[in-house]
Amino acid sequence: MVNVIISGAPGSGKGTQSELLVSRFQLIHFSTGDLLRHEIAAQTPLGIEADSFISKGNLVPDSMIIDIITSAINRTCPKNCAGILFDGFPRTREQAVALEVMMNGRGTPVSLCIDLQVPERELIERLLTRGQTSGRSDDNLETIRKRLEVFEQKTKPVNEYYQELGKYVAIDGTGTIEEIFSRIEAVLKGK
Repeated sequence: MVNVIISGAPGSGKGTQSELLVSRFQLIHFSTGDLLRHEIAAQTPLGIEADSFISKGNLVPDSMIIDIITSAINRTCPKNCAGILFDGFPRTREQAVALEVMMNGRGTPVSLCIDLQVPERELIERLLTRGQTSGRSDDNLETIRKRLEVFEQKTKPVNEYYQELGKYVAIDGTGTIEEIFSRIEAVLKGK
């Protein structure tokens, strides 16, 4: 079983690469963004509360995210599945520690944290383009800058945590989708 975290700033291509990884390695995919967007669209109490953070470019509180992920894993992941892909989670060191405890408790530890690295100028360009085509309210310049700032402050310690555990690899997130996927696949095949 391979359990992978795909990390990277907003606009780094996590969602696109996640789709390819799920298909290639038959992983069960958990995207906190998708889970939260579903709750927001359904106007659940959780979704309304989450939207009050997201719409301002802030991260949803750790305890809320950890509860969502834990519940989703317990509902949909048998211990004998091929593996799990975490997309956009964990985003803070506290979430990373909670994930390690939970996955180790299941006897299926996290194998690797893959960090897609893309220059800020390209991230902004990608997000503005996505905002024009998807209509996502959080893809405007002011919110994008805030999201990138929050990402840098909160998520950098996650990468440091996985470096300490020897489970971190940085991947160049520029180039074609296929080129980026080829880099990721090479790392995973080495595992």
